[in-house]
Amino acid sequence: MEPGGPCGFCPAGEAQPARYTCPRCNAPYCSLRCYRAHGACAEGFYRDQVLGELRGRSASPSRLAGALRRLREQREAEDEPGAAGPRPGLAPGGLSGLWERLAPAEQAAFERLLSRGEAGRLLPPWRPWWWSRGAGPRLLEELEPATAAPEAGRDAAAAAAEPIPGSVPGPPPPAVPARIPALASLSRGPVSPLVRFQLPNVLFAYAHALALYHGGDDALLLSDLCATLLDVSGALGAQQVFASTEEALQAAAHVLEAGEHPPGPLGTRGAMQEAARILLGEGPANQKGYTLAALGHVVQTLGRARKLAVAREDRERLYRARKKCQFLLAWTNENEAALTPLALDCTGAYRAHAVAAEEVAALTGELERLWGGPVPPAPKTLIEELPG
Repeated sequence: MEPGGPCGFCPAGEAQPARYTCPRCNAPYCSLRCYRAHGACAEGFYRDQVLGELRGRSASPSRLAGALRRLREQREAEDEPGAAGPRPGLAPGGLSGLWERLAPAEQAAFERLLSRGEAGRLLPPWRPWWWSRGAGPRLLEELEPATAAPEAGRDAAAAAAEPIPGSVPGPPPPAVPARIPALASLSRGPVSPLVRFQLPNVLFAYAHALALYHGGDDALLLSDLCATLLDVSGALGAQQVFASTEEALQAAAHVLEAGEHPPGPLGTRGAMQEAARILLGEGPANQKGYTLAALGHVVQTLGRARKLAVAREDRERLYRARKKCQFLLAWTNENEAALTPLALDCTGAYRAHAVAAEEVAALTGELERLWGGPVPPAPKTLIEELPG
C-alpha cells in the first residue's frame, strides 16, 4: 500500500510527509526515527507470516520467501542508522554476519529451499515430551473403543507405555508442581460434575500450541503461544463450560477449522489424539502424572507471560486462565479415576472425525469426477432471449 498524508509518529505540529507504510497496520511514517517507534509492529507481522508457513499454514511458497525477505529488510533497516526505512535486497540482519559467511551457492540453495516451501526441514524434529517413554506412536492403536470399560483403557495404557524398539526418547516432562492445594480450599461448595470436561478442551489447545510453536521454549514466542492457547481453549480464554467431552473438543476444533488459527502440524484430529495420550499418562501406576505436568506447564507459562504483558486487559485474561488451570490441577490430583473415560472419549471423537473426513473426501472425489475438475461447470443457459 502506498503511503499518503503526513507521518503518524512525528511530534505534533512537526509532521513530515509520509514516505513509507507499516506493513502490519498500514500506519504512515517518514523516517527511521518514526519507523523504529513502530518497528516491533512490522517485526511481529513478518515473524507471524514466517512462523505460519513453517508451522503449516496454507500459502504459496512465494509468500514465505517474500515474508523472509521483508523480515530481513526490516531488521536491516533497524541496524542502519542512516537509513530512512526498509530497503530491498538486503541480507538478514541480527545474525552476527552468518549470512555473509555463506558462499553464494549456499545462499542460493537456502533461497531455493524457501521458494519451494520446504523451510520447515531446517527445524530439528520436535517430539512431544509425553512421548518420552515411546508410548506416543502406539497409544491410540492400543486403546479400546469408547464404549470399553475403564479397566480396559488402563490395560491398554500399560501396554502402550512399553518402549518402542528404535524410538527416539523425547524431552523430559515438565515438573509436576511440588505443592498442589486441596480442591476443597479452592471451592466454597460442591464442585460441578462438568469440571472434568474442561480438561480435554485445555489439553487439545496445549498440544496444538506446543506443536505449532515447536515446544514453545523460545521466549520470543511466549506471547504468541499463550494467545493461541487461550484462543483455542474456550475453557481458559473465555471461561466456557462444556457438557461433554465431545462438546469440549468440538469447541476447540471449530477455532482451527474456522481459520482463526493455523491448523499446525497436528491438525484437528492430531490434537484430539494427543489429548488422549496425555490423559492416559504412563499407565495405571501414575496415570495422572502427564496431565498434572501439562497443567503445571500451562500455569508456569501463563505466569511468565503475565509478567511481560503490558495491557491491563491481557494481564487480567492471563490471570483468569492461570487460576482456572490451578483449579484443574487440584481437581485432577484428586480425580485420577476420571481420566481414563475422558481419554476414551477423546479417542472416540478422534475416530469419528477421521471417518467423517474420509466420507467428505470420498464425496469430493465423486463430485470432481462428475464435474470433470475441482469446480462445477458453468450452468447452461436454458432460455435465451432473442434480440428484437
